[in-house]
This record gives sequence, structure tokens and C-alpha cells, in this order.
Amino acid sequence: MYASLDQVEAVRQFNRFYTAFVGALSDRFLGTDYGLTPMRVLYQIGIAGEAAPTAAEIARAVGLDKAQVSRAVADLEKGGLLDRRPDPDHAKRLRLFLTGKGHALYLDNVQAQQDQIGAYLDTLRDGERERLVEVLTEAERLLSDRGAPEITLRRIRPGDMGWVIAQQTRLYVREYGWNGDYETLVLKILSDFAARQPALRETGWLAEVDGQPAGAVFVMEKTPEIAQLRLLHVEAHARGLGLGGKLVDQCLTFSTAVGYRRIELWTNDVLTAARKIYQSRGFELMEESHHMSFGANLKGQTWGRDL
Repeated sequence: MYASLDQVEAVRQFNRFYTAFVGALSDRFLGTDYGLTPMRVLYQIGIAGEAAPTAAEIARAVGLDKAQVSRAVADLEKGGLLDRRPDPDHAKRLRLFLTGKGHALYLDNVQAQQDQIGAYLDTLRDGERERLVEVLTEAERLLSDRGAPEITLRRIRPGDMGWVIAQQTRLYVREYGWNGDYETLVLKILSDFAARQPALRETGWLAEVDGQPAGAVFVMEKTPEIAQLRLLHVEAHARGLGLGGKLVDQCLTFSTAVGYRRIELWTNDVLTAARKIYQSRGFELMEESHHMSFGANLKGQTWGRDL
């Protein structure tokens, strides 16, 4: 299946918007005497610190051709912003170092970029800022050529539950309009869970994508015979990778191994993606009822299956 012309044009339109937004086409990037390419080269040298790069290494890192980088290096050297010094291990290879003037410009430009983006983000509401970051992260993942992301599941560690509380609350507030009562519920569930740890028949898992937290789930004891699956969630930027299914499978495997005979969960019917995962793993709807919670009129559901 090929991209439609409308899809292609939508990406091109965003490219035009964003290059104008960040001033990428200006000959004086963010008020400096240099355009974007020389300032990008300056930045690459600045972040390298003592591990001074060569022009060829910068070209590979930023996807520019060697001629573009050579011209940028010449401009920066002419302006007294960098020095070229022979590599001690290879006399014919020149490494690039910022001068005092160059380092000052590097720091000023980093601050200017932070101020520019920060000023724009300050015009957005909290939920909008979170959503923008998630969308940009997802766009980078989709457009990069890094191959399949590295997915890992690991047991919950100290400090992880704070992330779960914050991220899950933000997700449901943003996507379903729930209020702070949901955060109160999650705080209560996890504070009680933490007070019972370590527990042989209760645990939780954090899903990571390329080393970054992306979802979580917990198994808690409902009765000596019944496990309860709780607080399953997957971050928006990590959807489509099968994380929800992997987390539920982990709960089923663990619950069977520690001797539960059944597993149950409570959810709300608006959480359709999670419900599809439960159904695909053999959970059956046991009961449902309407309730007013988290500032919304919801239909709660209890699902379960034998192990």
C-alpha cells in the first residue's frame, strides 16, 4: 500500500511549517551571524566536549554531506569560533575544538533555543504540552531507521510507582476527561500495595521501550484463590507495539505460577483497547453497572477467567 498524495502533502506542509517555526531557513539563526548548518556544526562540537569530533564524524552524525560541513567549519574558523588540531593518534586527521568565543556562542545558542521553545510551550495547557511531546516522540520513532524498538518487561522497583501514578493519571485526564479523583484512587491502590511488599503472590511490571518507561500492570491478591489484575496502561507513544498484551500475559503466567486458580479485573467500558486485550486472552464479562466516578458517567465492568 502506497501513501496517498494527501498524506504526502500533509508531511510536506508540516516540513514547511516547522522550518519556518524554528527559523531554519534564515541566514542569521536565532540572531547569530550564521545560518542553521554552521550552528548545527557548532552544536555538535560543543556537545562532544573533550571528545573532539572530525568534520567527517559530524557529517555522519547530522546527515550532511562533507562539502556542507567543510564550508561550515571554514566559516566558523574564520569567525574565530573553532580550532583544528591534529589527532594525536593520526597526524593527518584534524579534530575540531571550540575556542572560548565559540564555546560562549554555543552556550548562548542553546539557551536561545530553550527560551524559544519554552515560550511556545508556555502558551499551551498542561495536557496540550504532554500531548505534543508524545506526538513528536512517536513521529521520531515512526520516521527513524533504527529498526524495531527494544521492548523489555521488568519487575517494579522503588521509584517506579510514582511514574505510574503520574503518567496514568495524565493519560486518563487527557484522553477521557477524568478528574483528580482517579489519581486519589491510584494513590490508595499503590500505597496499600507498597505497604505489603515484599509479597510472594503480588507484584508489578514496568514495560520499557528503548530503555524508557512505556506502560505498567500489577497483580494483587483478591482472595487466596483469586488474583486481581490492576492498573494496566500503555503510554500513547508506545501503542501498536503489543505492550498491553505482553503485560497481561505476564500477569497470567505469574498468577498461575504462584497458585491462584482464577484472575479477575475491574475496568470501565470506555477503555476499549484494554477490553480487547482481555477478551483475546480468554477473559469473560462477569457483570457491569453504571457509576459516577472521576467526574464522568461510566459503566464499570468486571471480567475474569480461570487459570
